Amino acid sequence: MTTIQGNYRKRFRIECLFRALKPKGFKLESTHMTLHDHVERLLCLLTLTYVWCVLVGILQECPLKRHGRRAWSVVTLGLRALVRSISRGADHVDEEVLTLIKLLGLSETA
Repeated sequence: MTTIQGNYRKRFRIECLFRALKPKGFKLESTHMTLHDHVERLLCLLTLTYVWCVLVGILQECPLKRHGRRAWSVVTLGLRALVRSISRGADHVDEEVLTLIKLLGLSETA
């Protein structure tokens, strides 16, 4: 039973990644790329971006719905925070942007 639950957990995480890559998130399909090398590089980049969005989204405040779950996914919250921070302009690097970049570094617990 434990193995079945563990496998389902892994599968669900992969499904969350694919959902974020589709029209609800990064809109991978709208690139219309067909060259294998280009798609592979883009998929790697989007996977790293997905992980970054999750790390940033966990830190964001979010209202809860009546059933106790977040109103938005951590990926959506993270993507919004990253876009908001980065779109302020290259000449305006503040502590928030530096903090978000530091999230990509190695964890001290690893």
